[in-house]
Amino acid sequence: MISAAQKATTLAEALPYLRAFQGKTIVVRFGGEAMADGALKAGFARDVALLRLVGMKLVVVHGGGWGIDKLMRDMGTEPRRYRGHRITDEATLNVVEMALSELNQELTSLINREGGRAVGLDGQDGRFIHACPMPRPADDPDAPDLGYLGDVVDIDTTLIELLHSRGFVPVVMPIGAADDGTAYHINSDLLAGRLARALSAEKLVLMTNVAGVRDRSGEIAPIMTAAEAGALLADGVIHGGMVPRVTAALRAVREGVRSVHIIDGSVGSSLL
Repeated sequence: MISAAQKATTLAEALPYLRAFQGKTIVVRFGGEAMADGALKAGFARDVALLRLVGMKLVVVHGGGWGIDKLMRDMGTEPRRYRGHRITDEATLNVVEMALSELNQELTSLINREGGRAVGLDGQDGRFIHACPMPRPADDPDAPDLGYLGDVVDIDTTLIELLHSRGFVPVVMPIGAADDGTAYHINSDLLAGRLARALSAEKLVLMTNVAGVRDRSGEIAPIMTAAEAGALLADGVIHGGMVPRVTAALRAVREGVRSVHIIDGSVGSSLL
């Protein structure tokens, strides 16, 4: 708990930024430890409701890998991955949709309870997220078929813009649809980045389980340019689960998003 004086100081410091970003679009990828911790999840919902009430246009894209893994194991199936990607056969896709739907409903309900007006969306709604199968890596002839793991072809932002015009917060689960109606599970970092670019967002915020991106000396880098981040990726300094996040960040800033923030979701009110 923080004191009233600390809250007042925080709000006073935030005021210039609240004013500067009023009316701007901010895309937030919500995931990591904050999704598994009830208090952190409720705090995130409160932050989203507050930012919408002061005039920012938020879009929340949520992950849910831990929830999917837990449900799969509860059903007697061990998750399989290749280079960090989930191998998604038809049975796995059914579990993915079940887990993500439950998380979407819970997060939407929490934001509404905190005074926001959230609407849960699936990329299959109006097929506003057009997806295709994720291609196999060209450098590995023995790579497995990734199944219903998808990539984003394009995004029709009409539905998001309509909800924003009415004061709603879209909460998007990372599922897209192909031309034939086939559903595909999309990496939430990838989808958040594509949404930010399609909406010409002011900011893209990616929540993780770690304190941030580390430089060549192993220290947390408080700020870096796209060129610096690209070099760290190319040299393998950035690795593991941070690769898709930094890749999404790079693509976003190179295609018009003003800035990307990679933040630690295990810290209370990290979004604020």
